Amino acid sequence: MTVDFYCEEVLSGRTPIEKVIETENVLAYYHTRPFYPIHIVAIPKKHISSLLTLEEDDNNLLLELFNVIKEVASMITEKNGACKIITNIGKYQDSKHLHWHIVSGEPNSSKKEGD
Repeated sequence: MTVDFYCEEVLSGRTPIEKVIETENVLAYYHTRPFYPIHIVAIPKKHISSLLTLEEDDNNLLLELFNVIKEVASMITEKNGACKIITNIGKYQDSKHLHWHIVSGEPNSSKKEGD
């Protein structure tokens, strides 16, 4: 996998995606290799390596990102009764770009969980 799949593939348009919500600074889309029956990824359009590298200047962006995550989570929960919101840090984070997975259902057994 690339160091930053989201900048190199998704935001560049090289990998086609199905958008769920897009704002000026945030994109939520269906995961290209879903590990769950419902698997949406929310990312800032600005490159931020991880949750640990957020800076004070990113506070408004983080608020916008969480508003999108909340909206996606609300849609999934309304339709399916529940969802999980997951982020990975350090060696668990394959793609070094801040992102959250909003998922629902039991994991697909034939796939490896990851970014």
